[in-house]
Amino acid sequence: MKVLLLMLCLSAALYAQDPEDAAKVEGSVTPPPQYRDAPATEVSIGDLRWFEIFKDAQLQALLRTAIANNLDLRLALVRVDAARANAGIQDANLLPKLSLQADLNQTLASKNSPTFPAGGFLPRNRPYFEVLLNFLSFELDIWGRVKHQSAAAWDEVLAVEANRRAVQTMVVSEVASAYFNLLELDAELDIANRTLKTRTESLELIRARQEGGIASMLDVRQAEQLVQTAQIVVSEAQRQIAQMENQINILLGGYPGPVARGKSLLEQEQLPEVPAGLPSQLLTRRPDIRAAEFTVLAREEQIKVAYASLFPRITLTGFLGYQSKALYSLFRPDSGTFFLNPTITQPVFDGSLGSAEDYAVGNRNIALVQYQQTVATAFKEVSDSLIDHSKYQEIRQERELLVNTLKDRSELSYLRYTGGVDSLLNALDADRDLFQAEVALAQARRGELISLVQLYKALGGGWQPEEGPVNPKVEDEN
Repeated sequence: MKVLLLMLCLSAALYAQDPEDAAKVEGSVTPPPQYRDAPATEVSIGDLRWFEIFKDAQLQALLRTAIANNLDLRLALVRVDAARANAGIQDANLLPKLSLQADLNQTLASKNSPTFPAGGFLPRNRPYFEVLLNFLSFELDIWGRVKHQSAAAWDEVLAVEANRRAVQTMVVSEVASAYFNLLELDAELDIANRTLKTRTESLELIRARQEGGIASMLDVRQAEQLVQTAQIVVSEAQRQIAQMENQINILLGGYPGPVARGKSLLEQEQLPEVPAGLPSQLLTRRPDIRAAEFTVLAREEQIKVAYASLFPRITLTGFLGYQSKALYSLFRPDSGTFFLNPTITQPVFDGSLGSAEDYAVGNRNIALVQYQQTVATAFKEVSDSLIDHSKYQEIRQERELLVNTLKDRSELSYLRYTGGVDSLLNALDADRDLFQAEVALAQARRGELISLVQLYKALGGGWQPEEGPVNPKVEDEN
């Protein structure tokens, strides 16, 4: 009894030394007071749902399809199921394992058997019946070894679930980015087609002027060069559009094929403001950070498992039931029987036990450093995305002004050329500059939209389902 009390006291002391693991992990990093070049705000677009930010109805339909059918997401989901099943196995070790055994044995001894002499002290026909409830090596978890194994398994479940959410965030951000890339290619194709039409008309005019002796053959060849260049751009844009549609369909869990469009690139709505929020919120919102944190917590539990393995392990085996030589008397009270075999196993010398604890500590330290790396990478991604979004807005605005300027220049240059005031070279240069500026404007608009996707992803936007209460919109807080 004294030994048992001592063991219980040691067990209580062991649990009393357990730190607040989650607080310790989160305390290993210190978030900055604000993101670079962004004021700290209580509201963040990371708190909004994806359909509050990306309001193109066709894009929303694509995102819903991706969430439902993407194969990477399905793989992540079945991994969660497998982790839950493994945790269930570990939980089962906390309970005794019971099995029911029923036996009927009847032996007919030979008359010539040594156990059946002529005098006969044993009956020749010997029946034997038993029904037993067996206890199969149930461990009394005094030191918490089995309990910590179960806790580690459930931390792994939480880590896998967080990884599933990270995969979902990645998939839908890839779909949104690919969709905006597709719209930008559509815009390039539209620009190329319009430019091709305009240049074809100009070529016909220049040929007519050449036939009338007003223009030279060099003018004709220069105009033909522009037409051929525009035709090449059209074909290249068509090739990239088909491949981008195939990529989107694969992300949707389907097969290559066309993709329906909603609003055009320039019709996509913009948020009035894009607040980043508080850096401390990132630790709880980003699923990859949460996954790394749960991995550290699982490793902490494994350290406790290794430490508890240094203490005696107490197991119980036995059975409880009935035994009788006659079936009619099997369940009588006087046929009751039981057997109990407590076993205490104390390691005396096992060099691997100390190494196992060191190994568990090493794994925890590796996971902790990886957690810190994940946090640092997350803050870098947020900062990069904020810079991208801000600068792409400025670039898009400047390119809009440049396109308007070049449109006027191109029109004036062709008027001066047809009026005989200026050379064709200036008109062709203006045409080329306008074409390149319009393509660059489409690319800047695409960059602005994709930077919003990347910022939402970097801030840990959950791409939450549409059920449940909706958080206040950004503009409602202003």
